[in-house]
Amino acid sequence: MGILFGKHKKASRVTEQDKAVLQLKQQRDKIKQYQKKILTNLESERILAKKLLQDGRKEKAKLLLRKKRFMEQMLDKTDKQLTNLERMTHDLEYAQIELQVVEGLKVGNDALKKIHDVLSIEEIERIMDETHESVEKQKEIDEILSGQLTAEDDEAVLAELDALVAEEEAAAVAKLPNVPAEKGEPQEVTATALGEEEPNEPPPLPPKKLKKATPPKEEPLLAS
Repeated sequence: MGILFGKHKKASRVTEQDKAVLQLKQQRDKIKQYQKKILTNLESERILAKKLLQDGRKEKAKLLLRKKRFMEQMLDKTDKQLTNLERMTHDLEYAQIELQVVEGLKVGNDALKKIHDVLSIEEIERIMDETHESVEKQKEIDEILSGQLTAEDDEAVLAELDALVAEEEAAAVAKLPNVPAEKGEPQEVTATALGEEEPNEPPPLPPKKLKKATPPKEEPLLAS
């Protein structure tokens, strides 16, 4: 039951390159520890050689210094080995990055090929032609809706307007009442009959009052 309902372990994503990088880093750490140990021994050997010289044991001090010199050479070698390990680690890590880039390019190239298989040159040209036709048709619709008329359209509109005006005038005349006219006299059609308003005339002014003329005064006659 535990096997049936247990969780499946995910597949390990550790590659051989990852293992190699890990081993290189472990070797690097070991070399650094060894270098630290050598440096500690070098300091101890120097102090001990100095003490031997103070005690007059020159040959013993010389032998100790020779040992110290050998350890210094080993330290130089470990420095070179450490440099090589670090360079190898960096190269391997960078190679992994390059591999990922190449894999990504491969996936992208495959996807691009599939797209090209779906969209052929003929299909693209057909789509572009249809798009161009749709754009031109939409322009025509926009011009019609925006009211852009040609000279011929303007002439047709004016002609239709004149026809409507003539129809309205004819209808107005037909609605006028028939006024009996005397024989031989033409019937006049006034503005009131046509439904037009007569111009307003100013009201007549009241008559002015005439003043009575006063007789001239008679002058007295002088005695002769």
